[in-house]
Amino acid sequence: MSQTSVNMANSQSEAVHEDGPRLGDFVVLLKPRVMSLVVFTGFAGLYLAPGHMHPVLAAIAILCIAIGAGASGAINMWYDRDIDAHMSRTMNRPLPKHRMDPATALGFGVVLSVGSVAIMGLAVNYVAAALLALTICFYVFIYTIWLKRRTPQNIVIGGASGAFPPMIGWAAVTGDVSLASLSLFAIIFMWTPPHFWALSLYRCGDYAKAGVPMMPVVAGDKETRRLIMLYTVLLVPVTLSPYFLGFVGALYGISAALLGMVFLWQAWRVNVDHNDASARRMFGFSILYLFLLFVIMIVDATLMVGG
Repeated sequence: MSQTSVNMANSQSEAVHEDGPRLGDFVVLLKPRVMSLVVFTGFAGLYLAPGHMHPVLAAIAILCIAIGAGASGAINMWYDRDIDAHMSRTMNRPLPKHRMDPATALGFGVVLSVGSVAIMGLAVNYVAAALLALTICFYVFIYTIWLKRRTPQNIVIGGASGAFPPMIGWAAVTGDVSLASLSLFAIIFMWTPPHFWALSLYRCGDYAKAGVPMMPVVAGDKETRRLIMLYTVLLVPVTLSPYFLGFVGALYGISAALLGMVFLWQAWRVNVDHNDASARRMFGFSILYLFLLFVIMIVDATLMVGG
């Protein structure tokens, strides 16, 4: 490349930095799609918990969960900006595209992290705040920094960070951690591997190019499909635990069993079809599956109270 070309490239890069990040870039840092699921499951935990909470405090608790989730996403994007530049799914994020200075993204994430935990502790209770802090730290230090680039078990262990929100919501009401809230944690924890492995099957090339040791990259498609089936088989009985613990009724128990059969069928199709289409279908359905499980829990709990 000629010196003129280099100078032009540098000038363009500097021009981008001089313009500064847009508001939309900060929104992207928060990972709004991930945040929406986190907020919903956090709300579900808060709603299902026994006891009463003032609506204003409940809104503050949910807001803190949302801000904490967004903060984790911002720090994750700061740390992963090098590999994000190599993946088609992430290459247009603000940091790989040089629309934002890395220090700005890190500062944004840290301030939101500290602020969300502090407000949760002062306005709600310290148990919920401690769980929120644990969630943020687990996602940043355990999953993002330690596991993601080192082991194909990154999603299995790291999935715990996405499973804490209903426990945080529950603790916001009760001030404790119970077997019931742990059952909500277990559902998301067991759901995460088949959900993300289905994605990694048809995004395998991206992960390989970025050097991320996702299961298909390390163990191959066949082993990943087998593990998807195994974890789905283990997941279905776990989804029935809220019914057996008695904080939801038969409507949820029957619905969870039926939805589980559909999810098992999706996993079986991934194993026999050996194509990207079946993996895409399972990934898409997995989001709907988890959403419906928690919606039906809320509906069933409402009917139980009304009855």
